[in-house]
Amino acid sequence: MDLLTPGPGLIIWQAFIFLLLIFLLAKLAWKPILGSLKEREQSIQQALDAAEQAKKEMANLKADNEKLLREAREERDKILKVAREAANQMHEQAQTDAKKTADKIIEDAKAIIQTEKNAALRDVKAQVAAFSLEVAEKLIKKNLSDDKAQKDLAEAYIKELKLN
Repeated sequence: MDLLTPGPGLIIWQAFIFLLLIFLLAKLAWKPILGSLKEREQSIQQALDAAEQAKKEMANLKADNEKLLREAREERDKILKVAREAANQMHEQAQTDAKKTADKIIEDAKAIIQTEKNAALRDVKAQVAAFSLEVAEKLIKKNLSDDKAQKDLAEAYIKELKLN
């Protein structure tokens, strides 16, 4: 059992070496380790701050983009509204012009028809007058003493006129 229990000299030497190791680590290793940990902490904090700043900038850019997009949509809507109004106005103007043109064509056609009608009536009157003169001339040439002969002749000419 002596092997399992350490002696007092061994405990003293182990404590001395342990304290010497702690002293050497405190003088030589802990300062550089703590310095590098401090630097690492600062670099991590700077990265977090930069990320937070980038996040804020992205939020600002997103808000600006949304504002620009909204303004662009409003401008597009205004332009479309103006275009629709112009198209409607052009359509109405074209309809008005077409109606005016159609009314003018109708009026011109009515005037032409009236002129042709008047000319046809003049021609018919002239022909009736000519036929009347012919009938009168033929009646006068015929023997006017016989009434029955005059009536037969007039009826024959009337039948002849109806056939033509």
